[in-house]
Amino acid sequence: MNIYVGNLSYQTTEDELRASFENFGEVSSVRIIQDRNTGRSKGFGFVEMPDEESAETAIAALNGKDFSGRNIRVNEARPKM
Repeated sequence: MNIYVGNLSYQTTEDELRASFENFGEVSSVRIIQDRNTGRSKGFGFVEMPDEESAETAIAALNGKDFSGRNIRVNEARPKM
């Protein structure tokens, strides 16, 4: 399942994000979206978890929780329109 993670601190690293999701199961990929021009984080990213049940548990546990001083938004990613 592809999971959207929003309201991330601009200093958050992909490794930190991976570590928090790995508490709930296997993580196949982590990507923090960056601005093309500045290379700075846009404050959101995506985590891919192969096991649907682990992904649902991670979403329920992490949505609205404090992560690096910000309350993150976590939900199933919707495909681009």
